[in-house]
Amino acid sequence: MEISLAHGPAGTEIAGLGHAQPVRVMDNHELEGMMDTNDEWIRQRTGIITRRIAAEGETVVDLAIPAARMALEDSGVPAADIDLVVVATTTAAERSPNTAGRVSAALGLGRDGRGPAIMDVNTACSGFEYALGIADQAIRMGSASHAIVVGAETLSAVTDWTDRATAVLTADGAGAAVVRPSATPRIGPVVWGSEIGMADAVKISPPSGRFAQNGREVLRWALTKAPERARETVARAGLTLDDIQVLAAHQANLRIIEPLAEALGMTDRVVITDVTESGNTSAASVPLGLSKWWHSGKIPADVPALLFGFGGGFTYAGTVAMTPRRA
Repeated sequence: MEISLAHGPAGTEIAGLGHAQPVRVMDNHELEGMMDTNDEWIRQRTGIITRRIAAEGETVVDLAIPAARMALEDSGVPAADIDLVVVATTTAAERSPNTAGRVSAALGLGRDGRGPAIMDVNTACSGFEYALGIADQAIRMGSASHAIVVGAETLSAVTDWTDRATAVLTADGAGAAVVRPSATPRIGPVVWGSEIGMADAVKISPPSGRFAQNGREVLRWALTKAPERARETVARAGLTLDDIQVLAAHQANLRIIEPLAEALGMTDRVVITDVTESGNTSAASVPLGLSKWWHSGKIPADVPALLFGFGGGFTYAGTVAMTPRRA
């Protein structure tokens, strides 16, 4: 007796991108009235000028749904073809049903009376890359045919607005991608893992339930370890750093993104710096910046992009994906 394994396509690709942000814009001057800080200090330490903050009662679901809908429309993939939804979030308002289930229901996904597989992934700021890796592998193994992958957060709900070390960073938003089969691989292997001894470097834990981090420890890791992990990601995709045309790193802090680009020799490429106007949106930051820059024409079509996230847990994950083709 032998168990049969399903076999899917040779590869997968990102077919469409979408994003959503709250209406409310909070600039640095507003924060000056809430804590001991000022616009100049925030810009020098983080590069952030504005961030988006959810309205009262606006949840991760409210941001994930329009981002997923936009990605679906951008892709041209029929909603009925989606049989997997993966949402990366660490700020879901509900334990059950999960955010992916809410997204699926709102978009009317499914066919023949059967809805798609739905799951949430919580690895904080690396969540979108984890979720994209899961979708890629599920499709290539024949467990799914098409997927929607979302990163969505409302970090404002877990922010201590008296703590200038964290409150100047956090923001809310969502980004999404539709993943479909491809005759050749257009999404590379995911390189993922965790850092031993750094579980408490970034956390949202009782009793406060508020976002907290050891900023110096995170910065040290980003400057010393992130380039190594990023290089490994590119190598696993069978490419070199010279091949990469877009760097979409976690939008944690401009003081992290710029040194990472320099360490990788990518300062002359497209380096997404959406953090300056969107703040740090954890699992949403990579797809949010990628989608915003894609739809604004700042990112070329059909070129290799390095997607790399890191954060709470302490987790990291990276993959190389070709940017979508333009119609």
